[in-house]
Amino acid sequence: MIEAHSEVEYVTHHIQKIVAIFYAMRTFAKELEAKGHRVYYIHLDEKGKKSQSIALGVKEFIKENGCNEFHYQLPDEWRLDTELLQLSQELEKNGVKVQAFDTEHFLTPRDSFRQIFKGKSFRMETFYRELRKKYQLLIDEDGKPWGDKWNFDSDNRKKYDGKVKISERNWKPMNVGSVLSELENIKSMGEIDSSSFYWPNNRESSLLLLRTFIHIYFTGFGDYQDAMIENDPFLFHSCLSFSLNTKQISPMEVIEAAIKYYTENKDKVSLATLEGFVRQILGWREYMRGLYWNQMPDYKNLNFFKHKVSLPSWYWTAETKMNCLKQSISQSLKLAYAHHIQRLMVIGNFSLLIGADPDEVDIWYLGVYVDAFEWVEITNTRGMSQFADGGLAASKPYVSSANYIDKMSNYCKNCDYNKKTKTDSNSCPFNSLYWHFFDRHRSLLERNPRIGMVYHTWDKLNPKEQSAIRARAEFLLKNIESL
Repeated sequence: MIEAHSEVEYVTHHIQKIVAIFYAMRTFAKELEAKGHRVYYIHLDEKGKKSQSIALGVKEFIKENGCNEFHYQLPDEWRLDTELLQLSQELEKNGVKVQAFDTEHFLTPRDSFRQIFKGKSFRMETFYRELRKKYQLLIDEDGKPWGDKWNFDSDNRKKYDGKVKISERNWKPMNVGSVLSELENIKSMGEIDSSSFYWPNNRESSLLLLRTFIHIYFTGFGDYQDAMIENDPFLFHSCLSFSLNTKQISPMEVIEAAIKYYTENKDKVSLATLEGFVRQILGWREYMRGLYWNQMPDYKNLNFFKHKVSLPSWYWTAETKMNCLKQSISQSLKLAYAHHIQRLMVIGNFSLLIGADPDEVDIWYLGVYVDAFEWVEITNTRGMSQFADGGLAASKPYVSSANYIDKMSNYCKNCDYNKKTKTDSNSCPFNSLYWHFFDRHRSLLERNPRIGMVYHTWDKLNPKEQSAIRARAEFLLKNIESL
């Protein structure tokens, strides 16, 4: 096992992300040794070539130990896949036999898109239904979906109203000081408290997190999965993505645990809640991975709107007067975590409205979140969030004015800006930037059937109001750093 500099340094990662991965690796190594396995572990601070990259570490090990075979599991990221393919070719030239094995962690193969779509347009709903049928999940014996609906998304969009109590997260803190002390010279972002670290470091702690979610938070997840409130970053979310993406638990056992609890507690958990949770893992997660392997490496260079604006410096400090962004970014920097609506409809929304360079957006998201690995990050940021792929991941840009944020959160109540106005000096930046975005990209978007109403509404405004909105938006774009 190798703590490689190349993995730590290809972007600036959140310090909690680095610590969480290394702590989990070290814990796993000890568990393997306790079972009688021999583990060769290279620490980040080990001198020589071994810790520089995975490929160099493997080559040094093979050289020192006279190995004649090298077996590895196919990695999840294109970057690593390329590195290991090049390594394999070099090893085979030197007489070392190489075998690669596919991962058993996902529910679909890398080429799932080619198998499911067969030249047709990519749509997550199609993909999701195929997997439901394949694994016979939430389906009756006659092949019909439970509740006679494949998707209950419209039932999962409620603002938190306090009707369901949010239980305090009683996570057992872990001391990661030993790992942290070895990272003093590593460039990172975000905050960490070495004595109160919560991210799971092994299968046991991940399964405990799963049980805690199912038995305590699952009841409120469906209704409030899109909700946002101050001072509670987690609400009813499972926080299982780090455990899933580091393969401490499998997606199917998470799905099966949710289904089991629902079938035994239908008086506590709605079908809409169950379906919404299953869709996130079986649909969204697998779909994003399929899209990634279908489109890489070209996907990484897509920029549909040709956006080039740099992210404001307060993405690394949260020092902004916009309360929704202040809350979401400060939480991300403090916890290396934000749930999907904070990522998509607050931070991602603003990034798209200002015309942020998708390269910078990718790097920020990939670095800041503990669960971010390129196979799942880039299709969500460059695709779903920034629409830089022109509609492969999503059928329309995910942007909104202040109205949506106010509908789904309590952020606007404590904000310096006025959520109701578009052109006043204190009007919420989201309002004018929303209309400015559609106005400046009209030639690219007006034929999109899901956006027709936006342009119909814009065209009904009188020219004077349109001009005032443009002026307010252009002022904001020129003064992003002071917002």
